[in-house]
Formats: sequence, C-alpha cells, structure tokens
Amino acid sequence: MRATGSKLPAVYNPPMLTVAAIDTRERAARQAFLGLPFRLYRGNPNWAPVLADDAARMLDRRRHPFYQHSDAQFLLARRDDAVIGRLAVLDNAHYNDYNHTRDAFFCLFECENDPEAAAALFEHGLAWARGRGLTGMLGPKGFTALDGLGLLVEGFQHRAAFGIAYNAPYYDALVQASGFAPDGDIVSGYLNPQAINVARFEQIERVAQRVKEKRGLSIAHFKTRAELRRVAVPALLALYNAALGETTGNMPLTEAEVKTMADQIAWFADPRLIKIVMKDSEPVGFLLGYPDVTAACQRTGGRLFPFGWIAFLREFRRTRWINLNGAGIAEKYRGGGGMTILFDEMRKSVLEGGFEHADCVQIGVANSAMQRELRDLGIDFYKTHRMYRRAL
Repeated sequence: MRATGSKLPAVYNPPMLTVAAIDTRERAARQAFLGLPFRLYRGNPNWAPVLADDAARMLDRRRHPFYQHSDAQFLLARRDDAVIGRLAVLDNAHYNDYNHTRDAFFCLFECENDPEAAAALFEHGLAWARGRGLTGMLGPKGFTALDGLGLLVEGFQHRAAFGIAYNAPYYDALVQASGFAPDGDIVSGYLNPQAINVARFEQIERVAQRVKEKRGLSIAHFKTRAELRRVAVPALLALYNAALGETTGNMPLTEAEVKTMADQIAWFADPRLIKIVMKDSEPVGFLLGYPDVTAACQRTGGRLFPFGWIAFLREFRRTRWINLNGAGIAEKYRGGGGMTILFDEMRKSVLEGGFEHADCVQIGVANSAMQRELRDLGIDFYKTHRMYRRAL
C-alpha cells in the first residue's frame, strides 16, 4: 500500500518532433527558415550571415533563375513550436541533364545538436527526391557557382570568409549519422604577405613575363564598377563556362544565371582585383579577388537597407583581408604557363592592394598540383569543407 502523502512519479512527455515543408509564399515561414542560424550562432564571433537579399532570393521562385529550370523543397524541424532545424533539397535538372546524373543536392542545413531531428530532416528530403525519380543526394551544394561548397570540418577557430559556410563542429556527425558518407574535401588557405616566399614569387614573376611575351598574353585591368559590369563580368562568366563549366560536376551557366551572378559580383568586387588574361581581344583566363566584408555582414545581419550599406562601404575601404575566390584558364593555355600568370597576379593583388591577410577560398583537394604550388608560395591550408553523398 502506498504511504499516505506520497506522490506519484512525474510523467515526462518529451517535446514532439515534427518536420514539414514550408510554403515559401508565406512570410512567416520564410522568416522562420531564414532566422534559425541567427539564433544558433548568436554570440559566435566566427559565423557571419550571407547577404539578406541573396538569402531571401533562394526562396523566391519568381526572382531566382534556378527555378526557370529546376525545383527545390525547404524543410523545417520543430519540437513543439520551437524551430530546431532546417534543410533545402534541390532537384537541379540543368546539372543532371549536363552531367547525365540523377542527383539531388542538399544545402542550407542548420540544426541543433539533435540527431533525431537531423535524421528526420534528411529522410523527408530523401523522400521528396525519390518522388522526383532521383537516385542519389550530395552536398552541401547550393543554387549557383557562387554558393560555397561543403560543411566546415576543420578551422572552426577562424572567421568565415565572405559568403562561405560556417557551421558548428557537430554537423559532420549529424550528417554521417543520417546515412551520408564523405565525398571529397575542399580546402582554403591563408597567406600572410609578411611571410611570403619572396624568392619563389620572384621566380614566378620572371616566368610569367616570359610566358606572356611568348604566347602574346596580357592582363586587362579595370578602374570603375561601370567598366567592371560592362566588360569584366561578362568575360569572367563566359570564362567560367569555358574553364570550369566543362569539367565533371559543374555545368555551364544559363543567361539568366549569368545576369544574376554578374549583379552579385559587380556589387562586392573591387575593380582593381578582377584580372582577365587576354589573348589579343579574346579573354582566356581570370582571377577573382575581392575585399572581405564579413565584418560588415556580422554588424548588419547581412542587411544593406536602410542603413547597412554605410557599414559595407566603410568595410570596403578599411578591411585588411582579401578573398581570392576563383581562378581559371582556358584549357589550351593550362599547360603552357597560364597558371603561372595567375599566381603572379595573385601576388600583385595582395601586395599592391595593401592587404595584410589573404584567404585563398575553396580549392578542391583533387587539384593537388595547384595546392603544391600554393604551399610553395607560403600558403597555409587552414580550413577544410567536406562534401557528402548518399544513395537513395
């Protein structure tokens, strides 16, 4: 018999987990999806949001050129009423048609350290992909070539480069526990101009000059944003199609994607840091560098308006960091010293711009020759992002 005055043990009812696709036409749903990382990384000095307009455009089926050929689903995980996770799953028909694959992409994954919630998000995403006849899923891989690749797995103590993903260390475990296997790494390197391998760079400069003279190559320079938008950006994106889009795992850009990316590049780039390698009047190579304005993104939450643009303008002028985020050369010039020219221009961008730090952003581990060259120049690979794959 129970003693008088004793109490029954309390019954614990854990918060209920639900996962559902959102209607991207609903403002509250969009805000819940876009707002989650601000809560997860509050107080973390190394995380920075992407530009608010760029983030919102991903969910806008009328504005983003991706939806002219493809589709996406956006998922939220909740425990009771609290949003604890999110995931986007993409059916990129343009990519699959070009590469003869049937892969879904995942991206924009954010989650509390909750394996059940992460697994449920991925299972819902996988079910959507199966329903569209897809047979595999890989990621993180986003909507355009400007979206960063992979989850951060090394370098959490360093601030994210502008537009490149930062995440908590436990994300790798959540993704692998959801049935994904690692599928290649992408590294980023740090260059301290004060510790630069001067002798090696001087040798590169001499070789680059000989290559330019022998092959009739020159470097196009730009002074204004108007000139950048009119001449450099169209050439840059055409070169992307020629130099990168024709390799496995990439795809040529559509006309609408070119326009959207041109607007993005022209907004944050410094004309002096865009270098186009020319053969007579034909562009054959490029180097994309831009001042790192991550600090302004952190201060403004990525919002340019109504007054955020002032913080970005100030950061453009005072940042001591440069991001080197894209280099390519037409195939017929790759074996004849073309990359030496790009390395030489990289040095000039860093030193002539007066930068004290350089981040060489996201170089595929498979590109061992470029990594070896960059290490010889004094670059320390200090961040690693990882791709993952799962069969459906």
